[in-house]
Amino acid sequence: MKQTKFLIAALLLGSMLGACSSSESIEEAGEPKYVNMYQEVKPVRLTAEQTVFANDNNAFTLNFFQSLNGKMKNRSIVCSPLSITYVLSMVNDGATGTTEQELEQTLGFHKGGIQAVNDYCKNLIDNLPHVDEKVQLNIANAIFVNDKYQLRKQFQQDMANYYDAKAEALDFSSSSTLGRINGWCDEKTRGMIPTILERVEPRTVSYLLNAIYFKAEWASMFEKNETREETFTTPDGETRVPLMHQNVYMNYLRNDQYAAVSIPYGNGQWMMTVMLPEDGKTTDDVISSLAASGWSTDFLKNPLREARRYAVDLKLPRFETAFDTDDAGGLIELLKGMGIRRAFDGNSAEISNMCENGNLYICMMKQKAKIKVNEEGSEAAAVTIAGVNFTSAGGDTQEPPKATFHANRPFVYVIHEQSSGVILFVGEFMGK
Repeated sequence: MKQTKFLIAALLLGSMLGACSSSESIEEAGEPKYVNMYQEVKPVRLTAEQTVFANDNNAFTLNFFQSLNGKMKNRSIVCSPLSITYVLSMVNDGATGTTEQELEQTLGFHKGGIQAVNDYCKNLIDNLPHVDEKVQLNIANAIFVNDKYQLRKQFQQDMANYYDAKAEALDFSSSSTLGRINGWCDEKTRGMIPTILERVEPRTVSYLLNAIYFKAEWASMFEKNETREETFTTPDGETRVPLMHQNVYMNYLRNDQYAAVSIPYGNGQWMMTVMLPEDGKTTDDVISSLAASGWSTDFLKNPLREARRYAVDLKLPRFETAFDTDDAGGLIELLKGMGIRRAFDGNSAEISNMCENGNLYICMMKQKAKIKVNEEGSEAAAVTIAGVNFTSAGGDTQEPPKATFHANRPFVYVIHEQSSGVILFVGEFMGK
């Protein structure tokens, strides 16, 4: 299996939520020192059709996160809907009829067809890891197949050509198979997600996996001696968290729902955008607003289009969050609620172009994700797995204005890449 070196909005964010063109610091007498973080960036090139895919898959991302948030009140969560997209796109390659239509429509690929979906996924695998050499990014896919069965040759060829995934035959009745699958997760996420399965079902035909790993330093790191234990207001009261602090030039906006800043990594191509609810608003309101407006490369349609360059007094918690979709009642139920139903139906799924031995359906699916945020930067990873089985049938020069952005209450964050508009991770921090 080819390994891409290293994991996981919009063109408009290059001007609106990007980092600055000069790395020089400006300091006035008696004023705080602010750091410019803008640098030159290298774009990912998408076709017109792939730009639509990126925008509408971001809509899937935000709608999925809204559904997930509805199940997990007052708890910190993190997920990578892009990782889900990769697993379901691999399944889509073997699907037909209504099953294919539901998968493509829900994921934001409309009626693009299997070839267009495969080309889009391949483009991101090949190019996203190289937009910033300072960022470690890996998008890895794998297929482990029960050695009692045989995958179709065309399906295997497509997986190798578009997803860098080579099918590996294993004895699903052997205890060593669980170690092999979990070992793959551990390796591809640099130890962040050491296990994805507790047991291997001997009757399962195949497991399809995606792992996304992302590690990057901030364009301007926080000084550790500036971090202080401070009060963080939660829905249940107050707690104490380590708040990192620095004064930086960055794009900032404030509307009636939230204030937002975008904190660049590396050369500024990758960013964490943090959205802090306004007084009287909650993270639920922010998530609903994002899901309604989307996250588009079209400047006029992006919710962050009003962002402008400010000198920001920034405070952000140092935190770590781990999440398992099983805690939210299961990934399959969440996806069914979004419109993917036939693929999970053992009686009517149409996944006939994957296995030589018969028609398949998705019998299990889950994701684990984790993020660490500290003074140096961020490290995040996600693993998504699906098991399939047989169906019953078979730069500004003026001095910018100043703003204060202290994330000392629950907030929403998104890790995204500018030129493609792709959202890699989305999360919510509730103080613990």
